[in-house]
Amino acid sequence: MTAISLPRLNESTDALLRFAMRADAVLTGLAGIASVPLARWLAETSGTTVAFEYAMAAFFVVYGLAVLALAALPSVSRAGMAVIVANVVYAVAAVVLVLSGVFALTTIGVVLILATGVYTLAFAELQYQGWRRLKR
Repeated sequence: MTAISLPRLNESTDALLRFAMRADAVLTGLAGIASVPLARWLAETSGTTVAFEYAMAAFFVVYGLAVLALAALPSVSRAGMAVIVANVVYAVAAVVLVLSGVFALTTIGVVLILATGVYTLAFAELQYQGWRRLKR
């Protein structure tokens, strides 16, 4: 008889970081997939362009796949920090996009763009808490 020993959840130091990375990847990828058929409507509603909406949808799908692959690495310390930094950069870019006036954003557009920044910062915080567990 062979016994398989798995670490308990409270003994695994990278479980929270992996979970946060996978959840971020799946939700971001799904948002990208959902945005493709809605691109024209999103552009009209938010004040962006259809090309911008398609580009963001593609970015979300690619980013989701990349983060999912990074979460599967044997060691997620460096990859996790890279994802955290990328999420913070995205959140800052969302604010810059709203403030720059590149698009004639509607109120809904401003709310949607800033909401994606808040969502991204929330995942960055959750991932950071998971990353800190690795350093204990």
